[in-house]
Amino acid sequence: MSKFAWVTLTTNDTYSLGALVLANSLKRAGTAHQLAVMVTPTVSEAMRDRLKEVYNVVQEVNVMDSHDAANLALLARPELGVTFTKLHCWRLVQFEKCVFLDADTLDLIQHWWTIFCDSVHESLSDNMAGLAGALSQLRIGVERTPEQEQYENLMRRQCWESGQVDYSGADAFDNIWKKITKTLEAKPEKPTEADQTGSS
Repeated sequence: MSKFAWVTLTTNDTYSLGALVLANSLKRAGTAHQLAVMVTPTVSEAMRDRLKEVYNVVQEVNVMDSHDAANLALLARPELGVTFTKLHCWRLVQFEKCVFLDADTLDLIQHWWTIFCDSVHESLSDNMAGLAGALSQLRIGVERTPEQEQYENLMRRQCWESGQVDYSGADAFDNIWKKITKTLEAKPEKPTEADQTGSS
């Protein structure tokens, strides 16, 4: 077995979705090297079980925080405080060489979703936290229930408010413009006789 490894880090179940897609992408590319993922204590057991299915090594590590809130606030990226946790990669001494990849390394969005739908979605469960648990409820290729649509709208709003906008999907400019145009073109309802009588 190769003494080289591709290494990534995940700090929660939602970010683990990227780690799962990354591992499947590397396998599809025919990598000859091992795959290792470092997980923090906030990753659920259910998600760790899924990670173990595609990674050779799933290693728990403690969070290393920079505690540099002032400078991270200037970047508007407070979540980057935990990026020092990546330094645990140096502890993977069972390998001769490691290449660290962020779990969101894959930029090609359509390719990401193809791998997610083909290889990741079916392995998700509702006892996972965050977006992973929510996506486990989604039935791909089946018409959404009103409850699912309501939940997805809530998740989209939360993503917007946290600065995670899906610019190439539902939140793309073209889609937003269509919604604005449709709203502006909608004719206001004419008041009925009952409405006019009641207001006089």
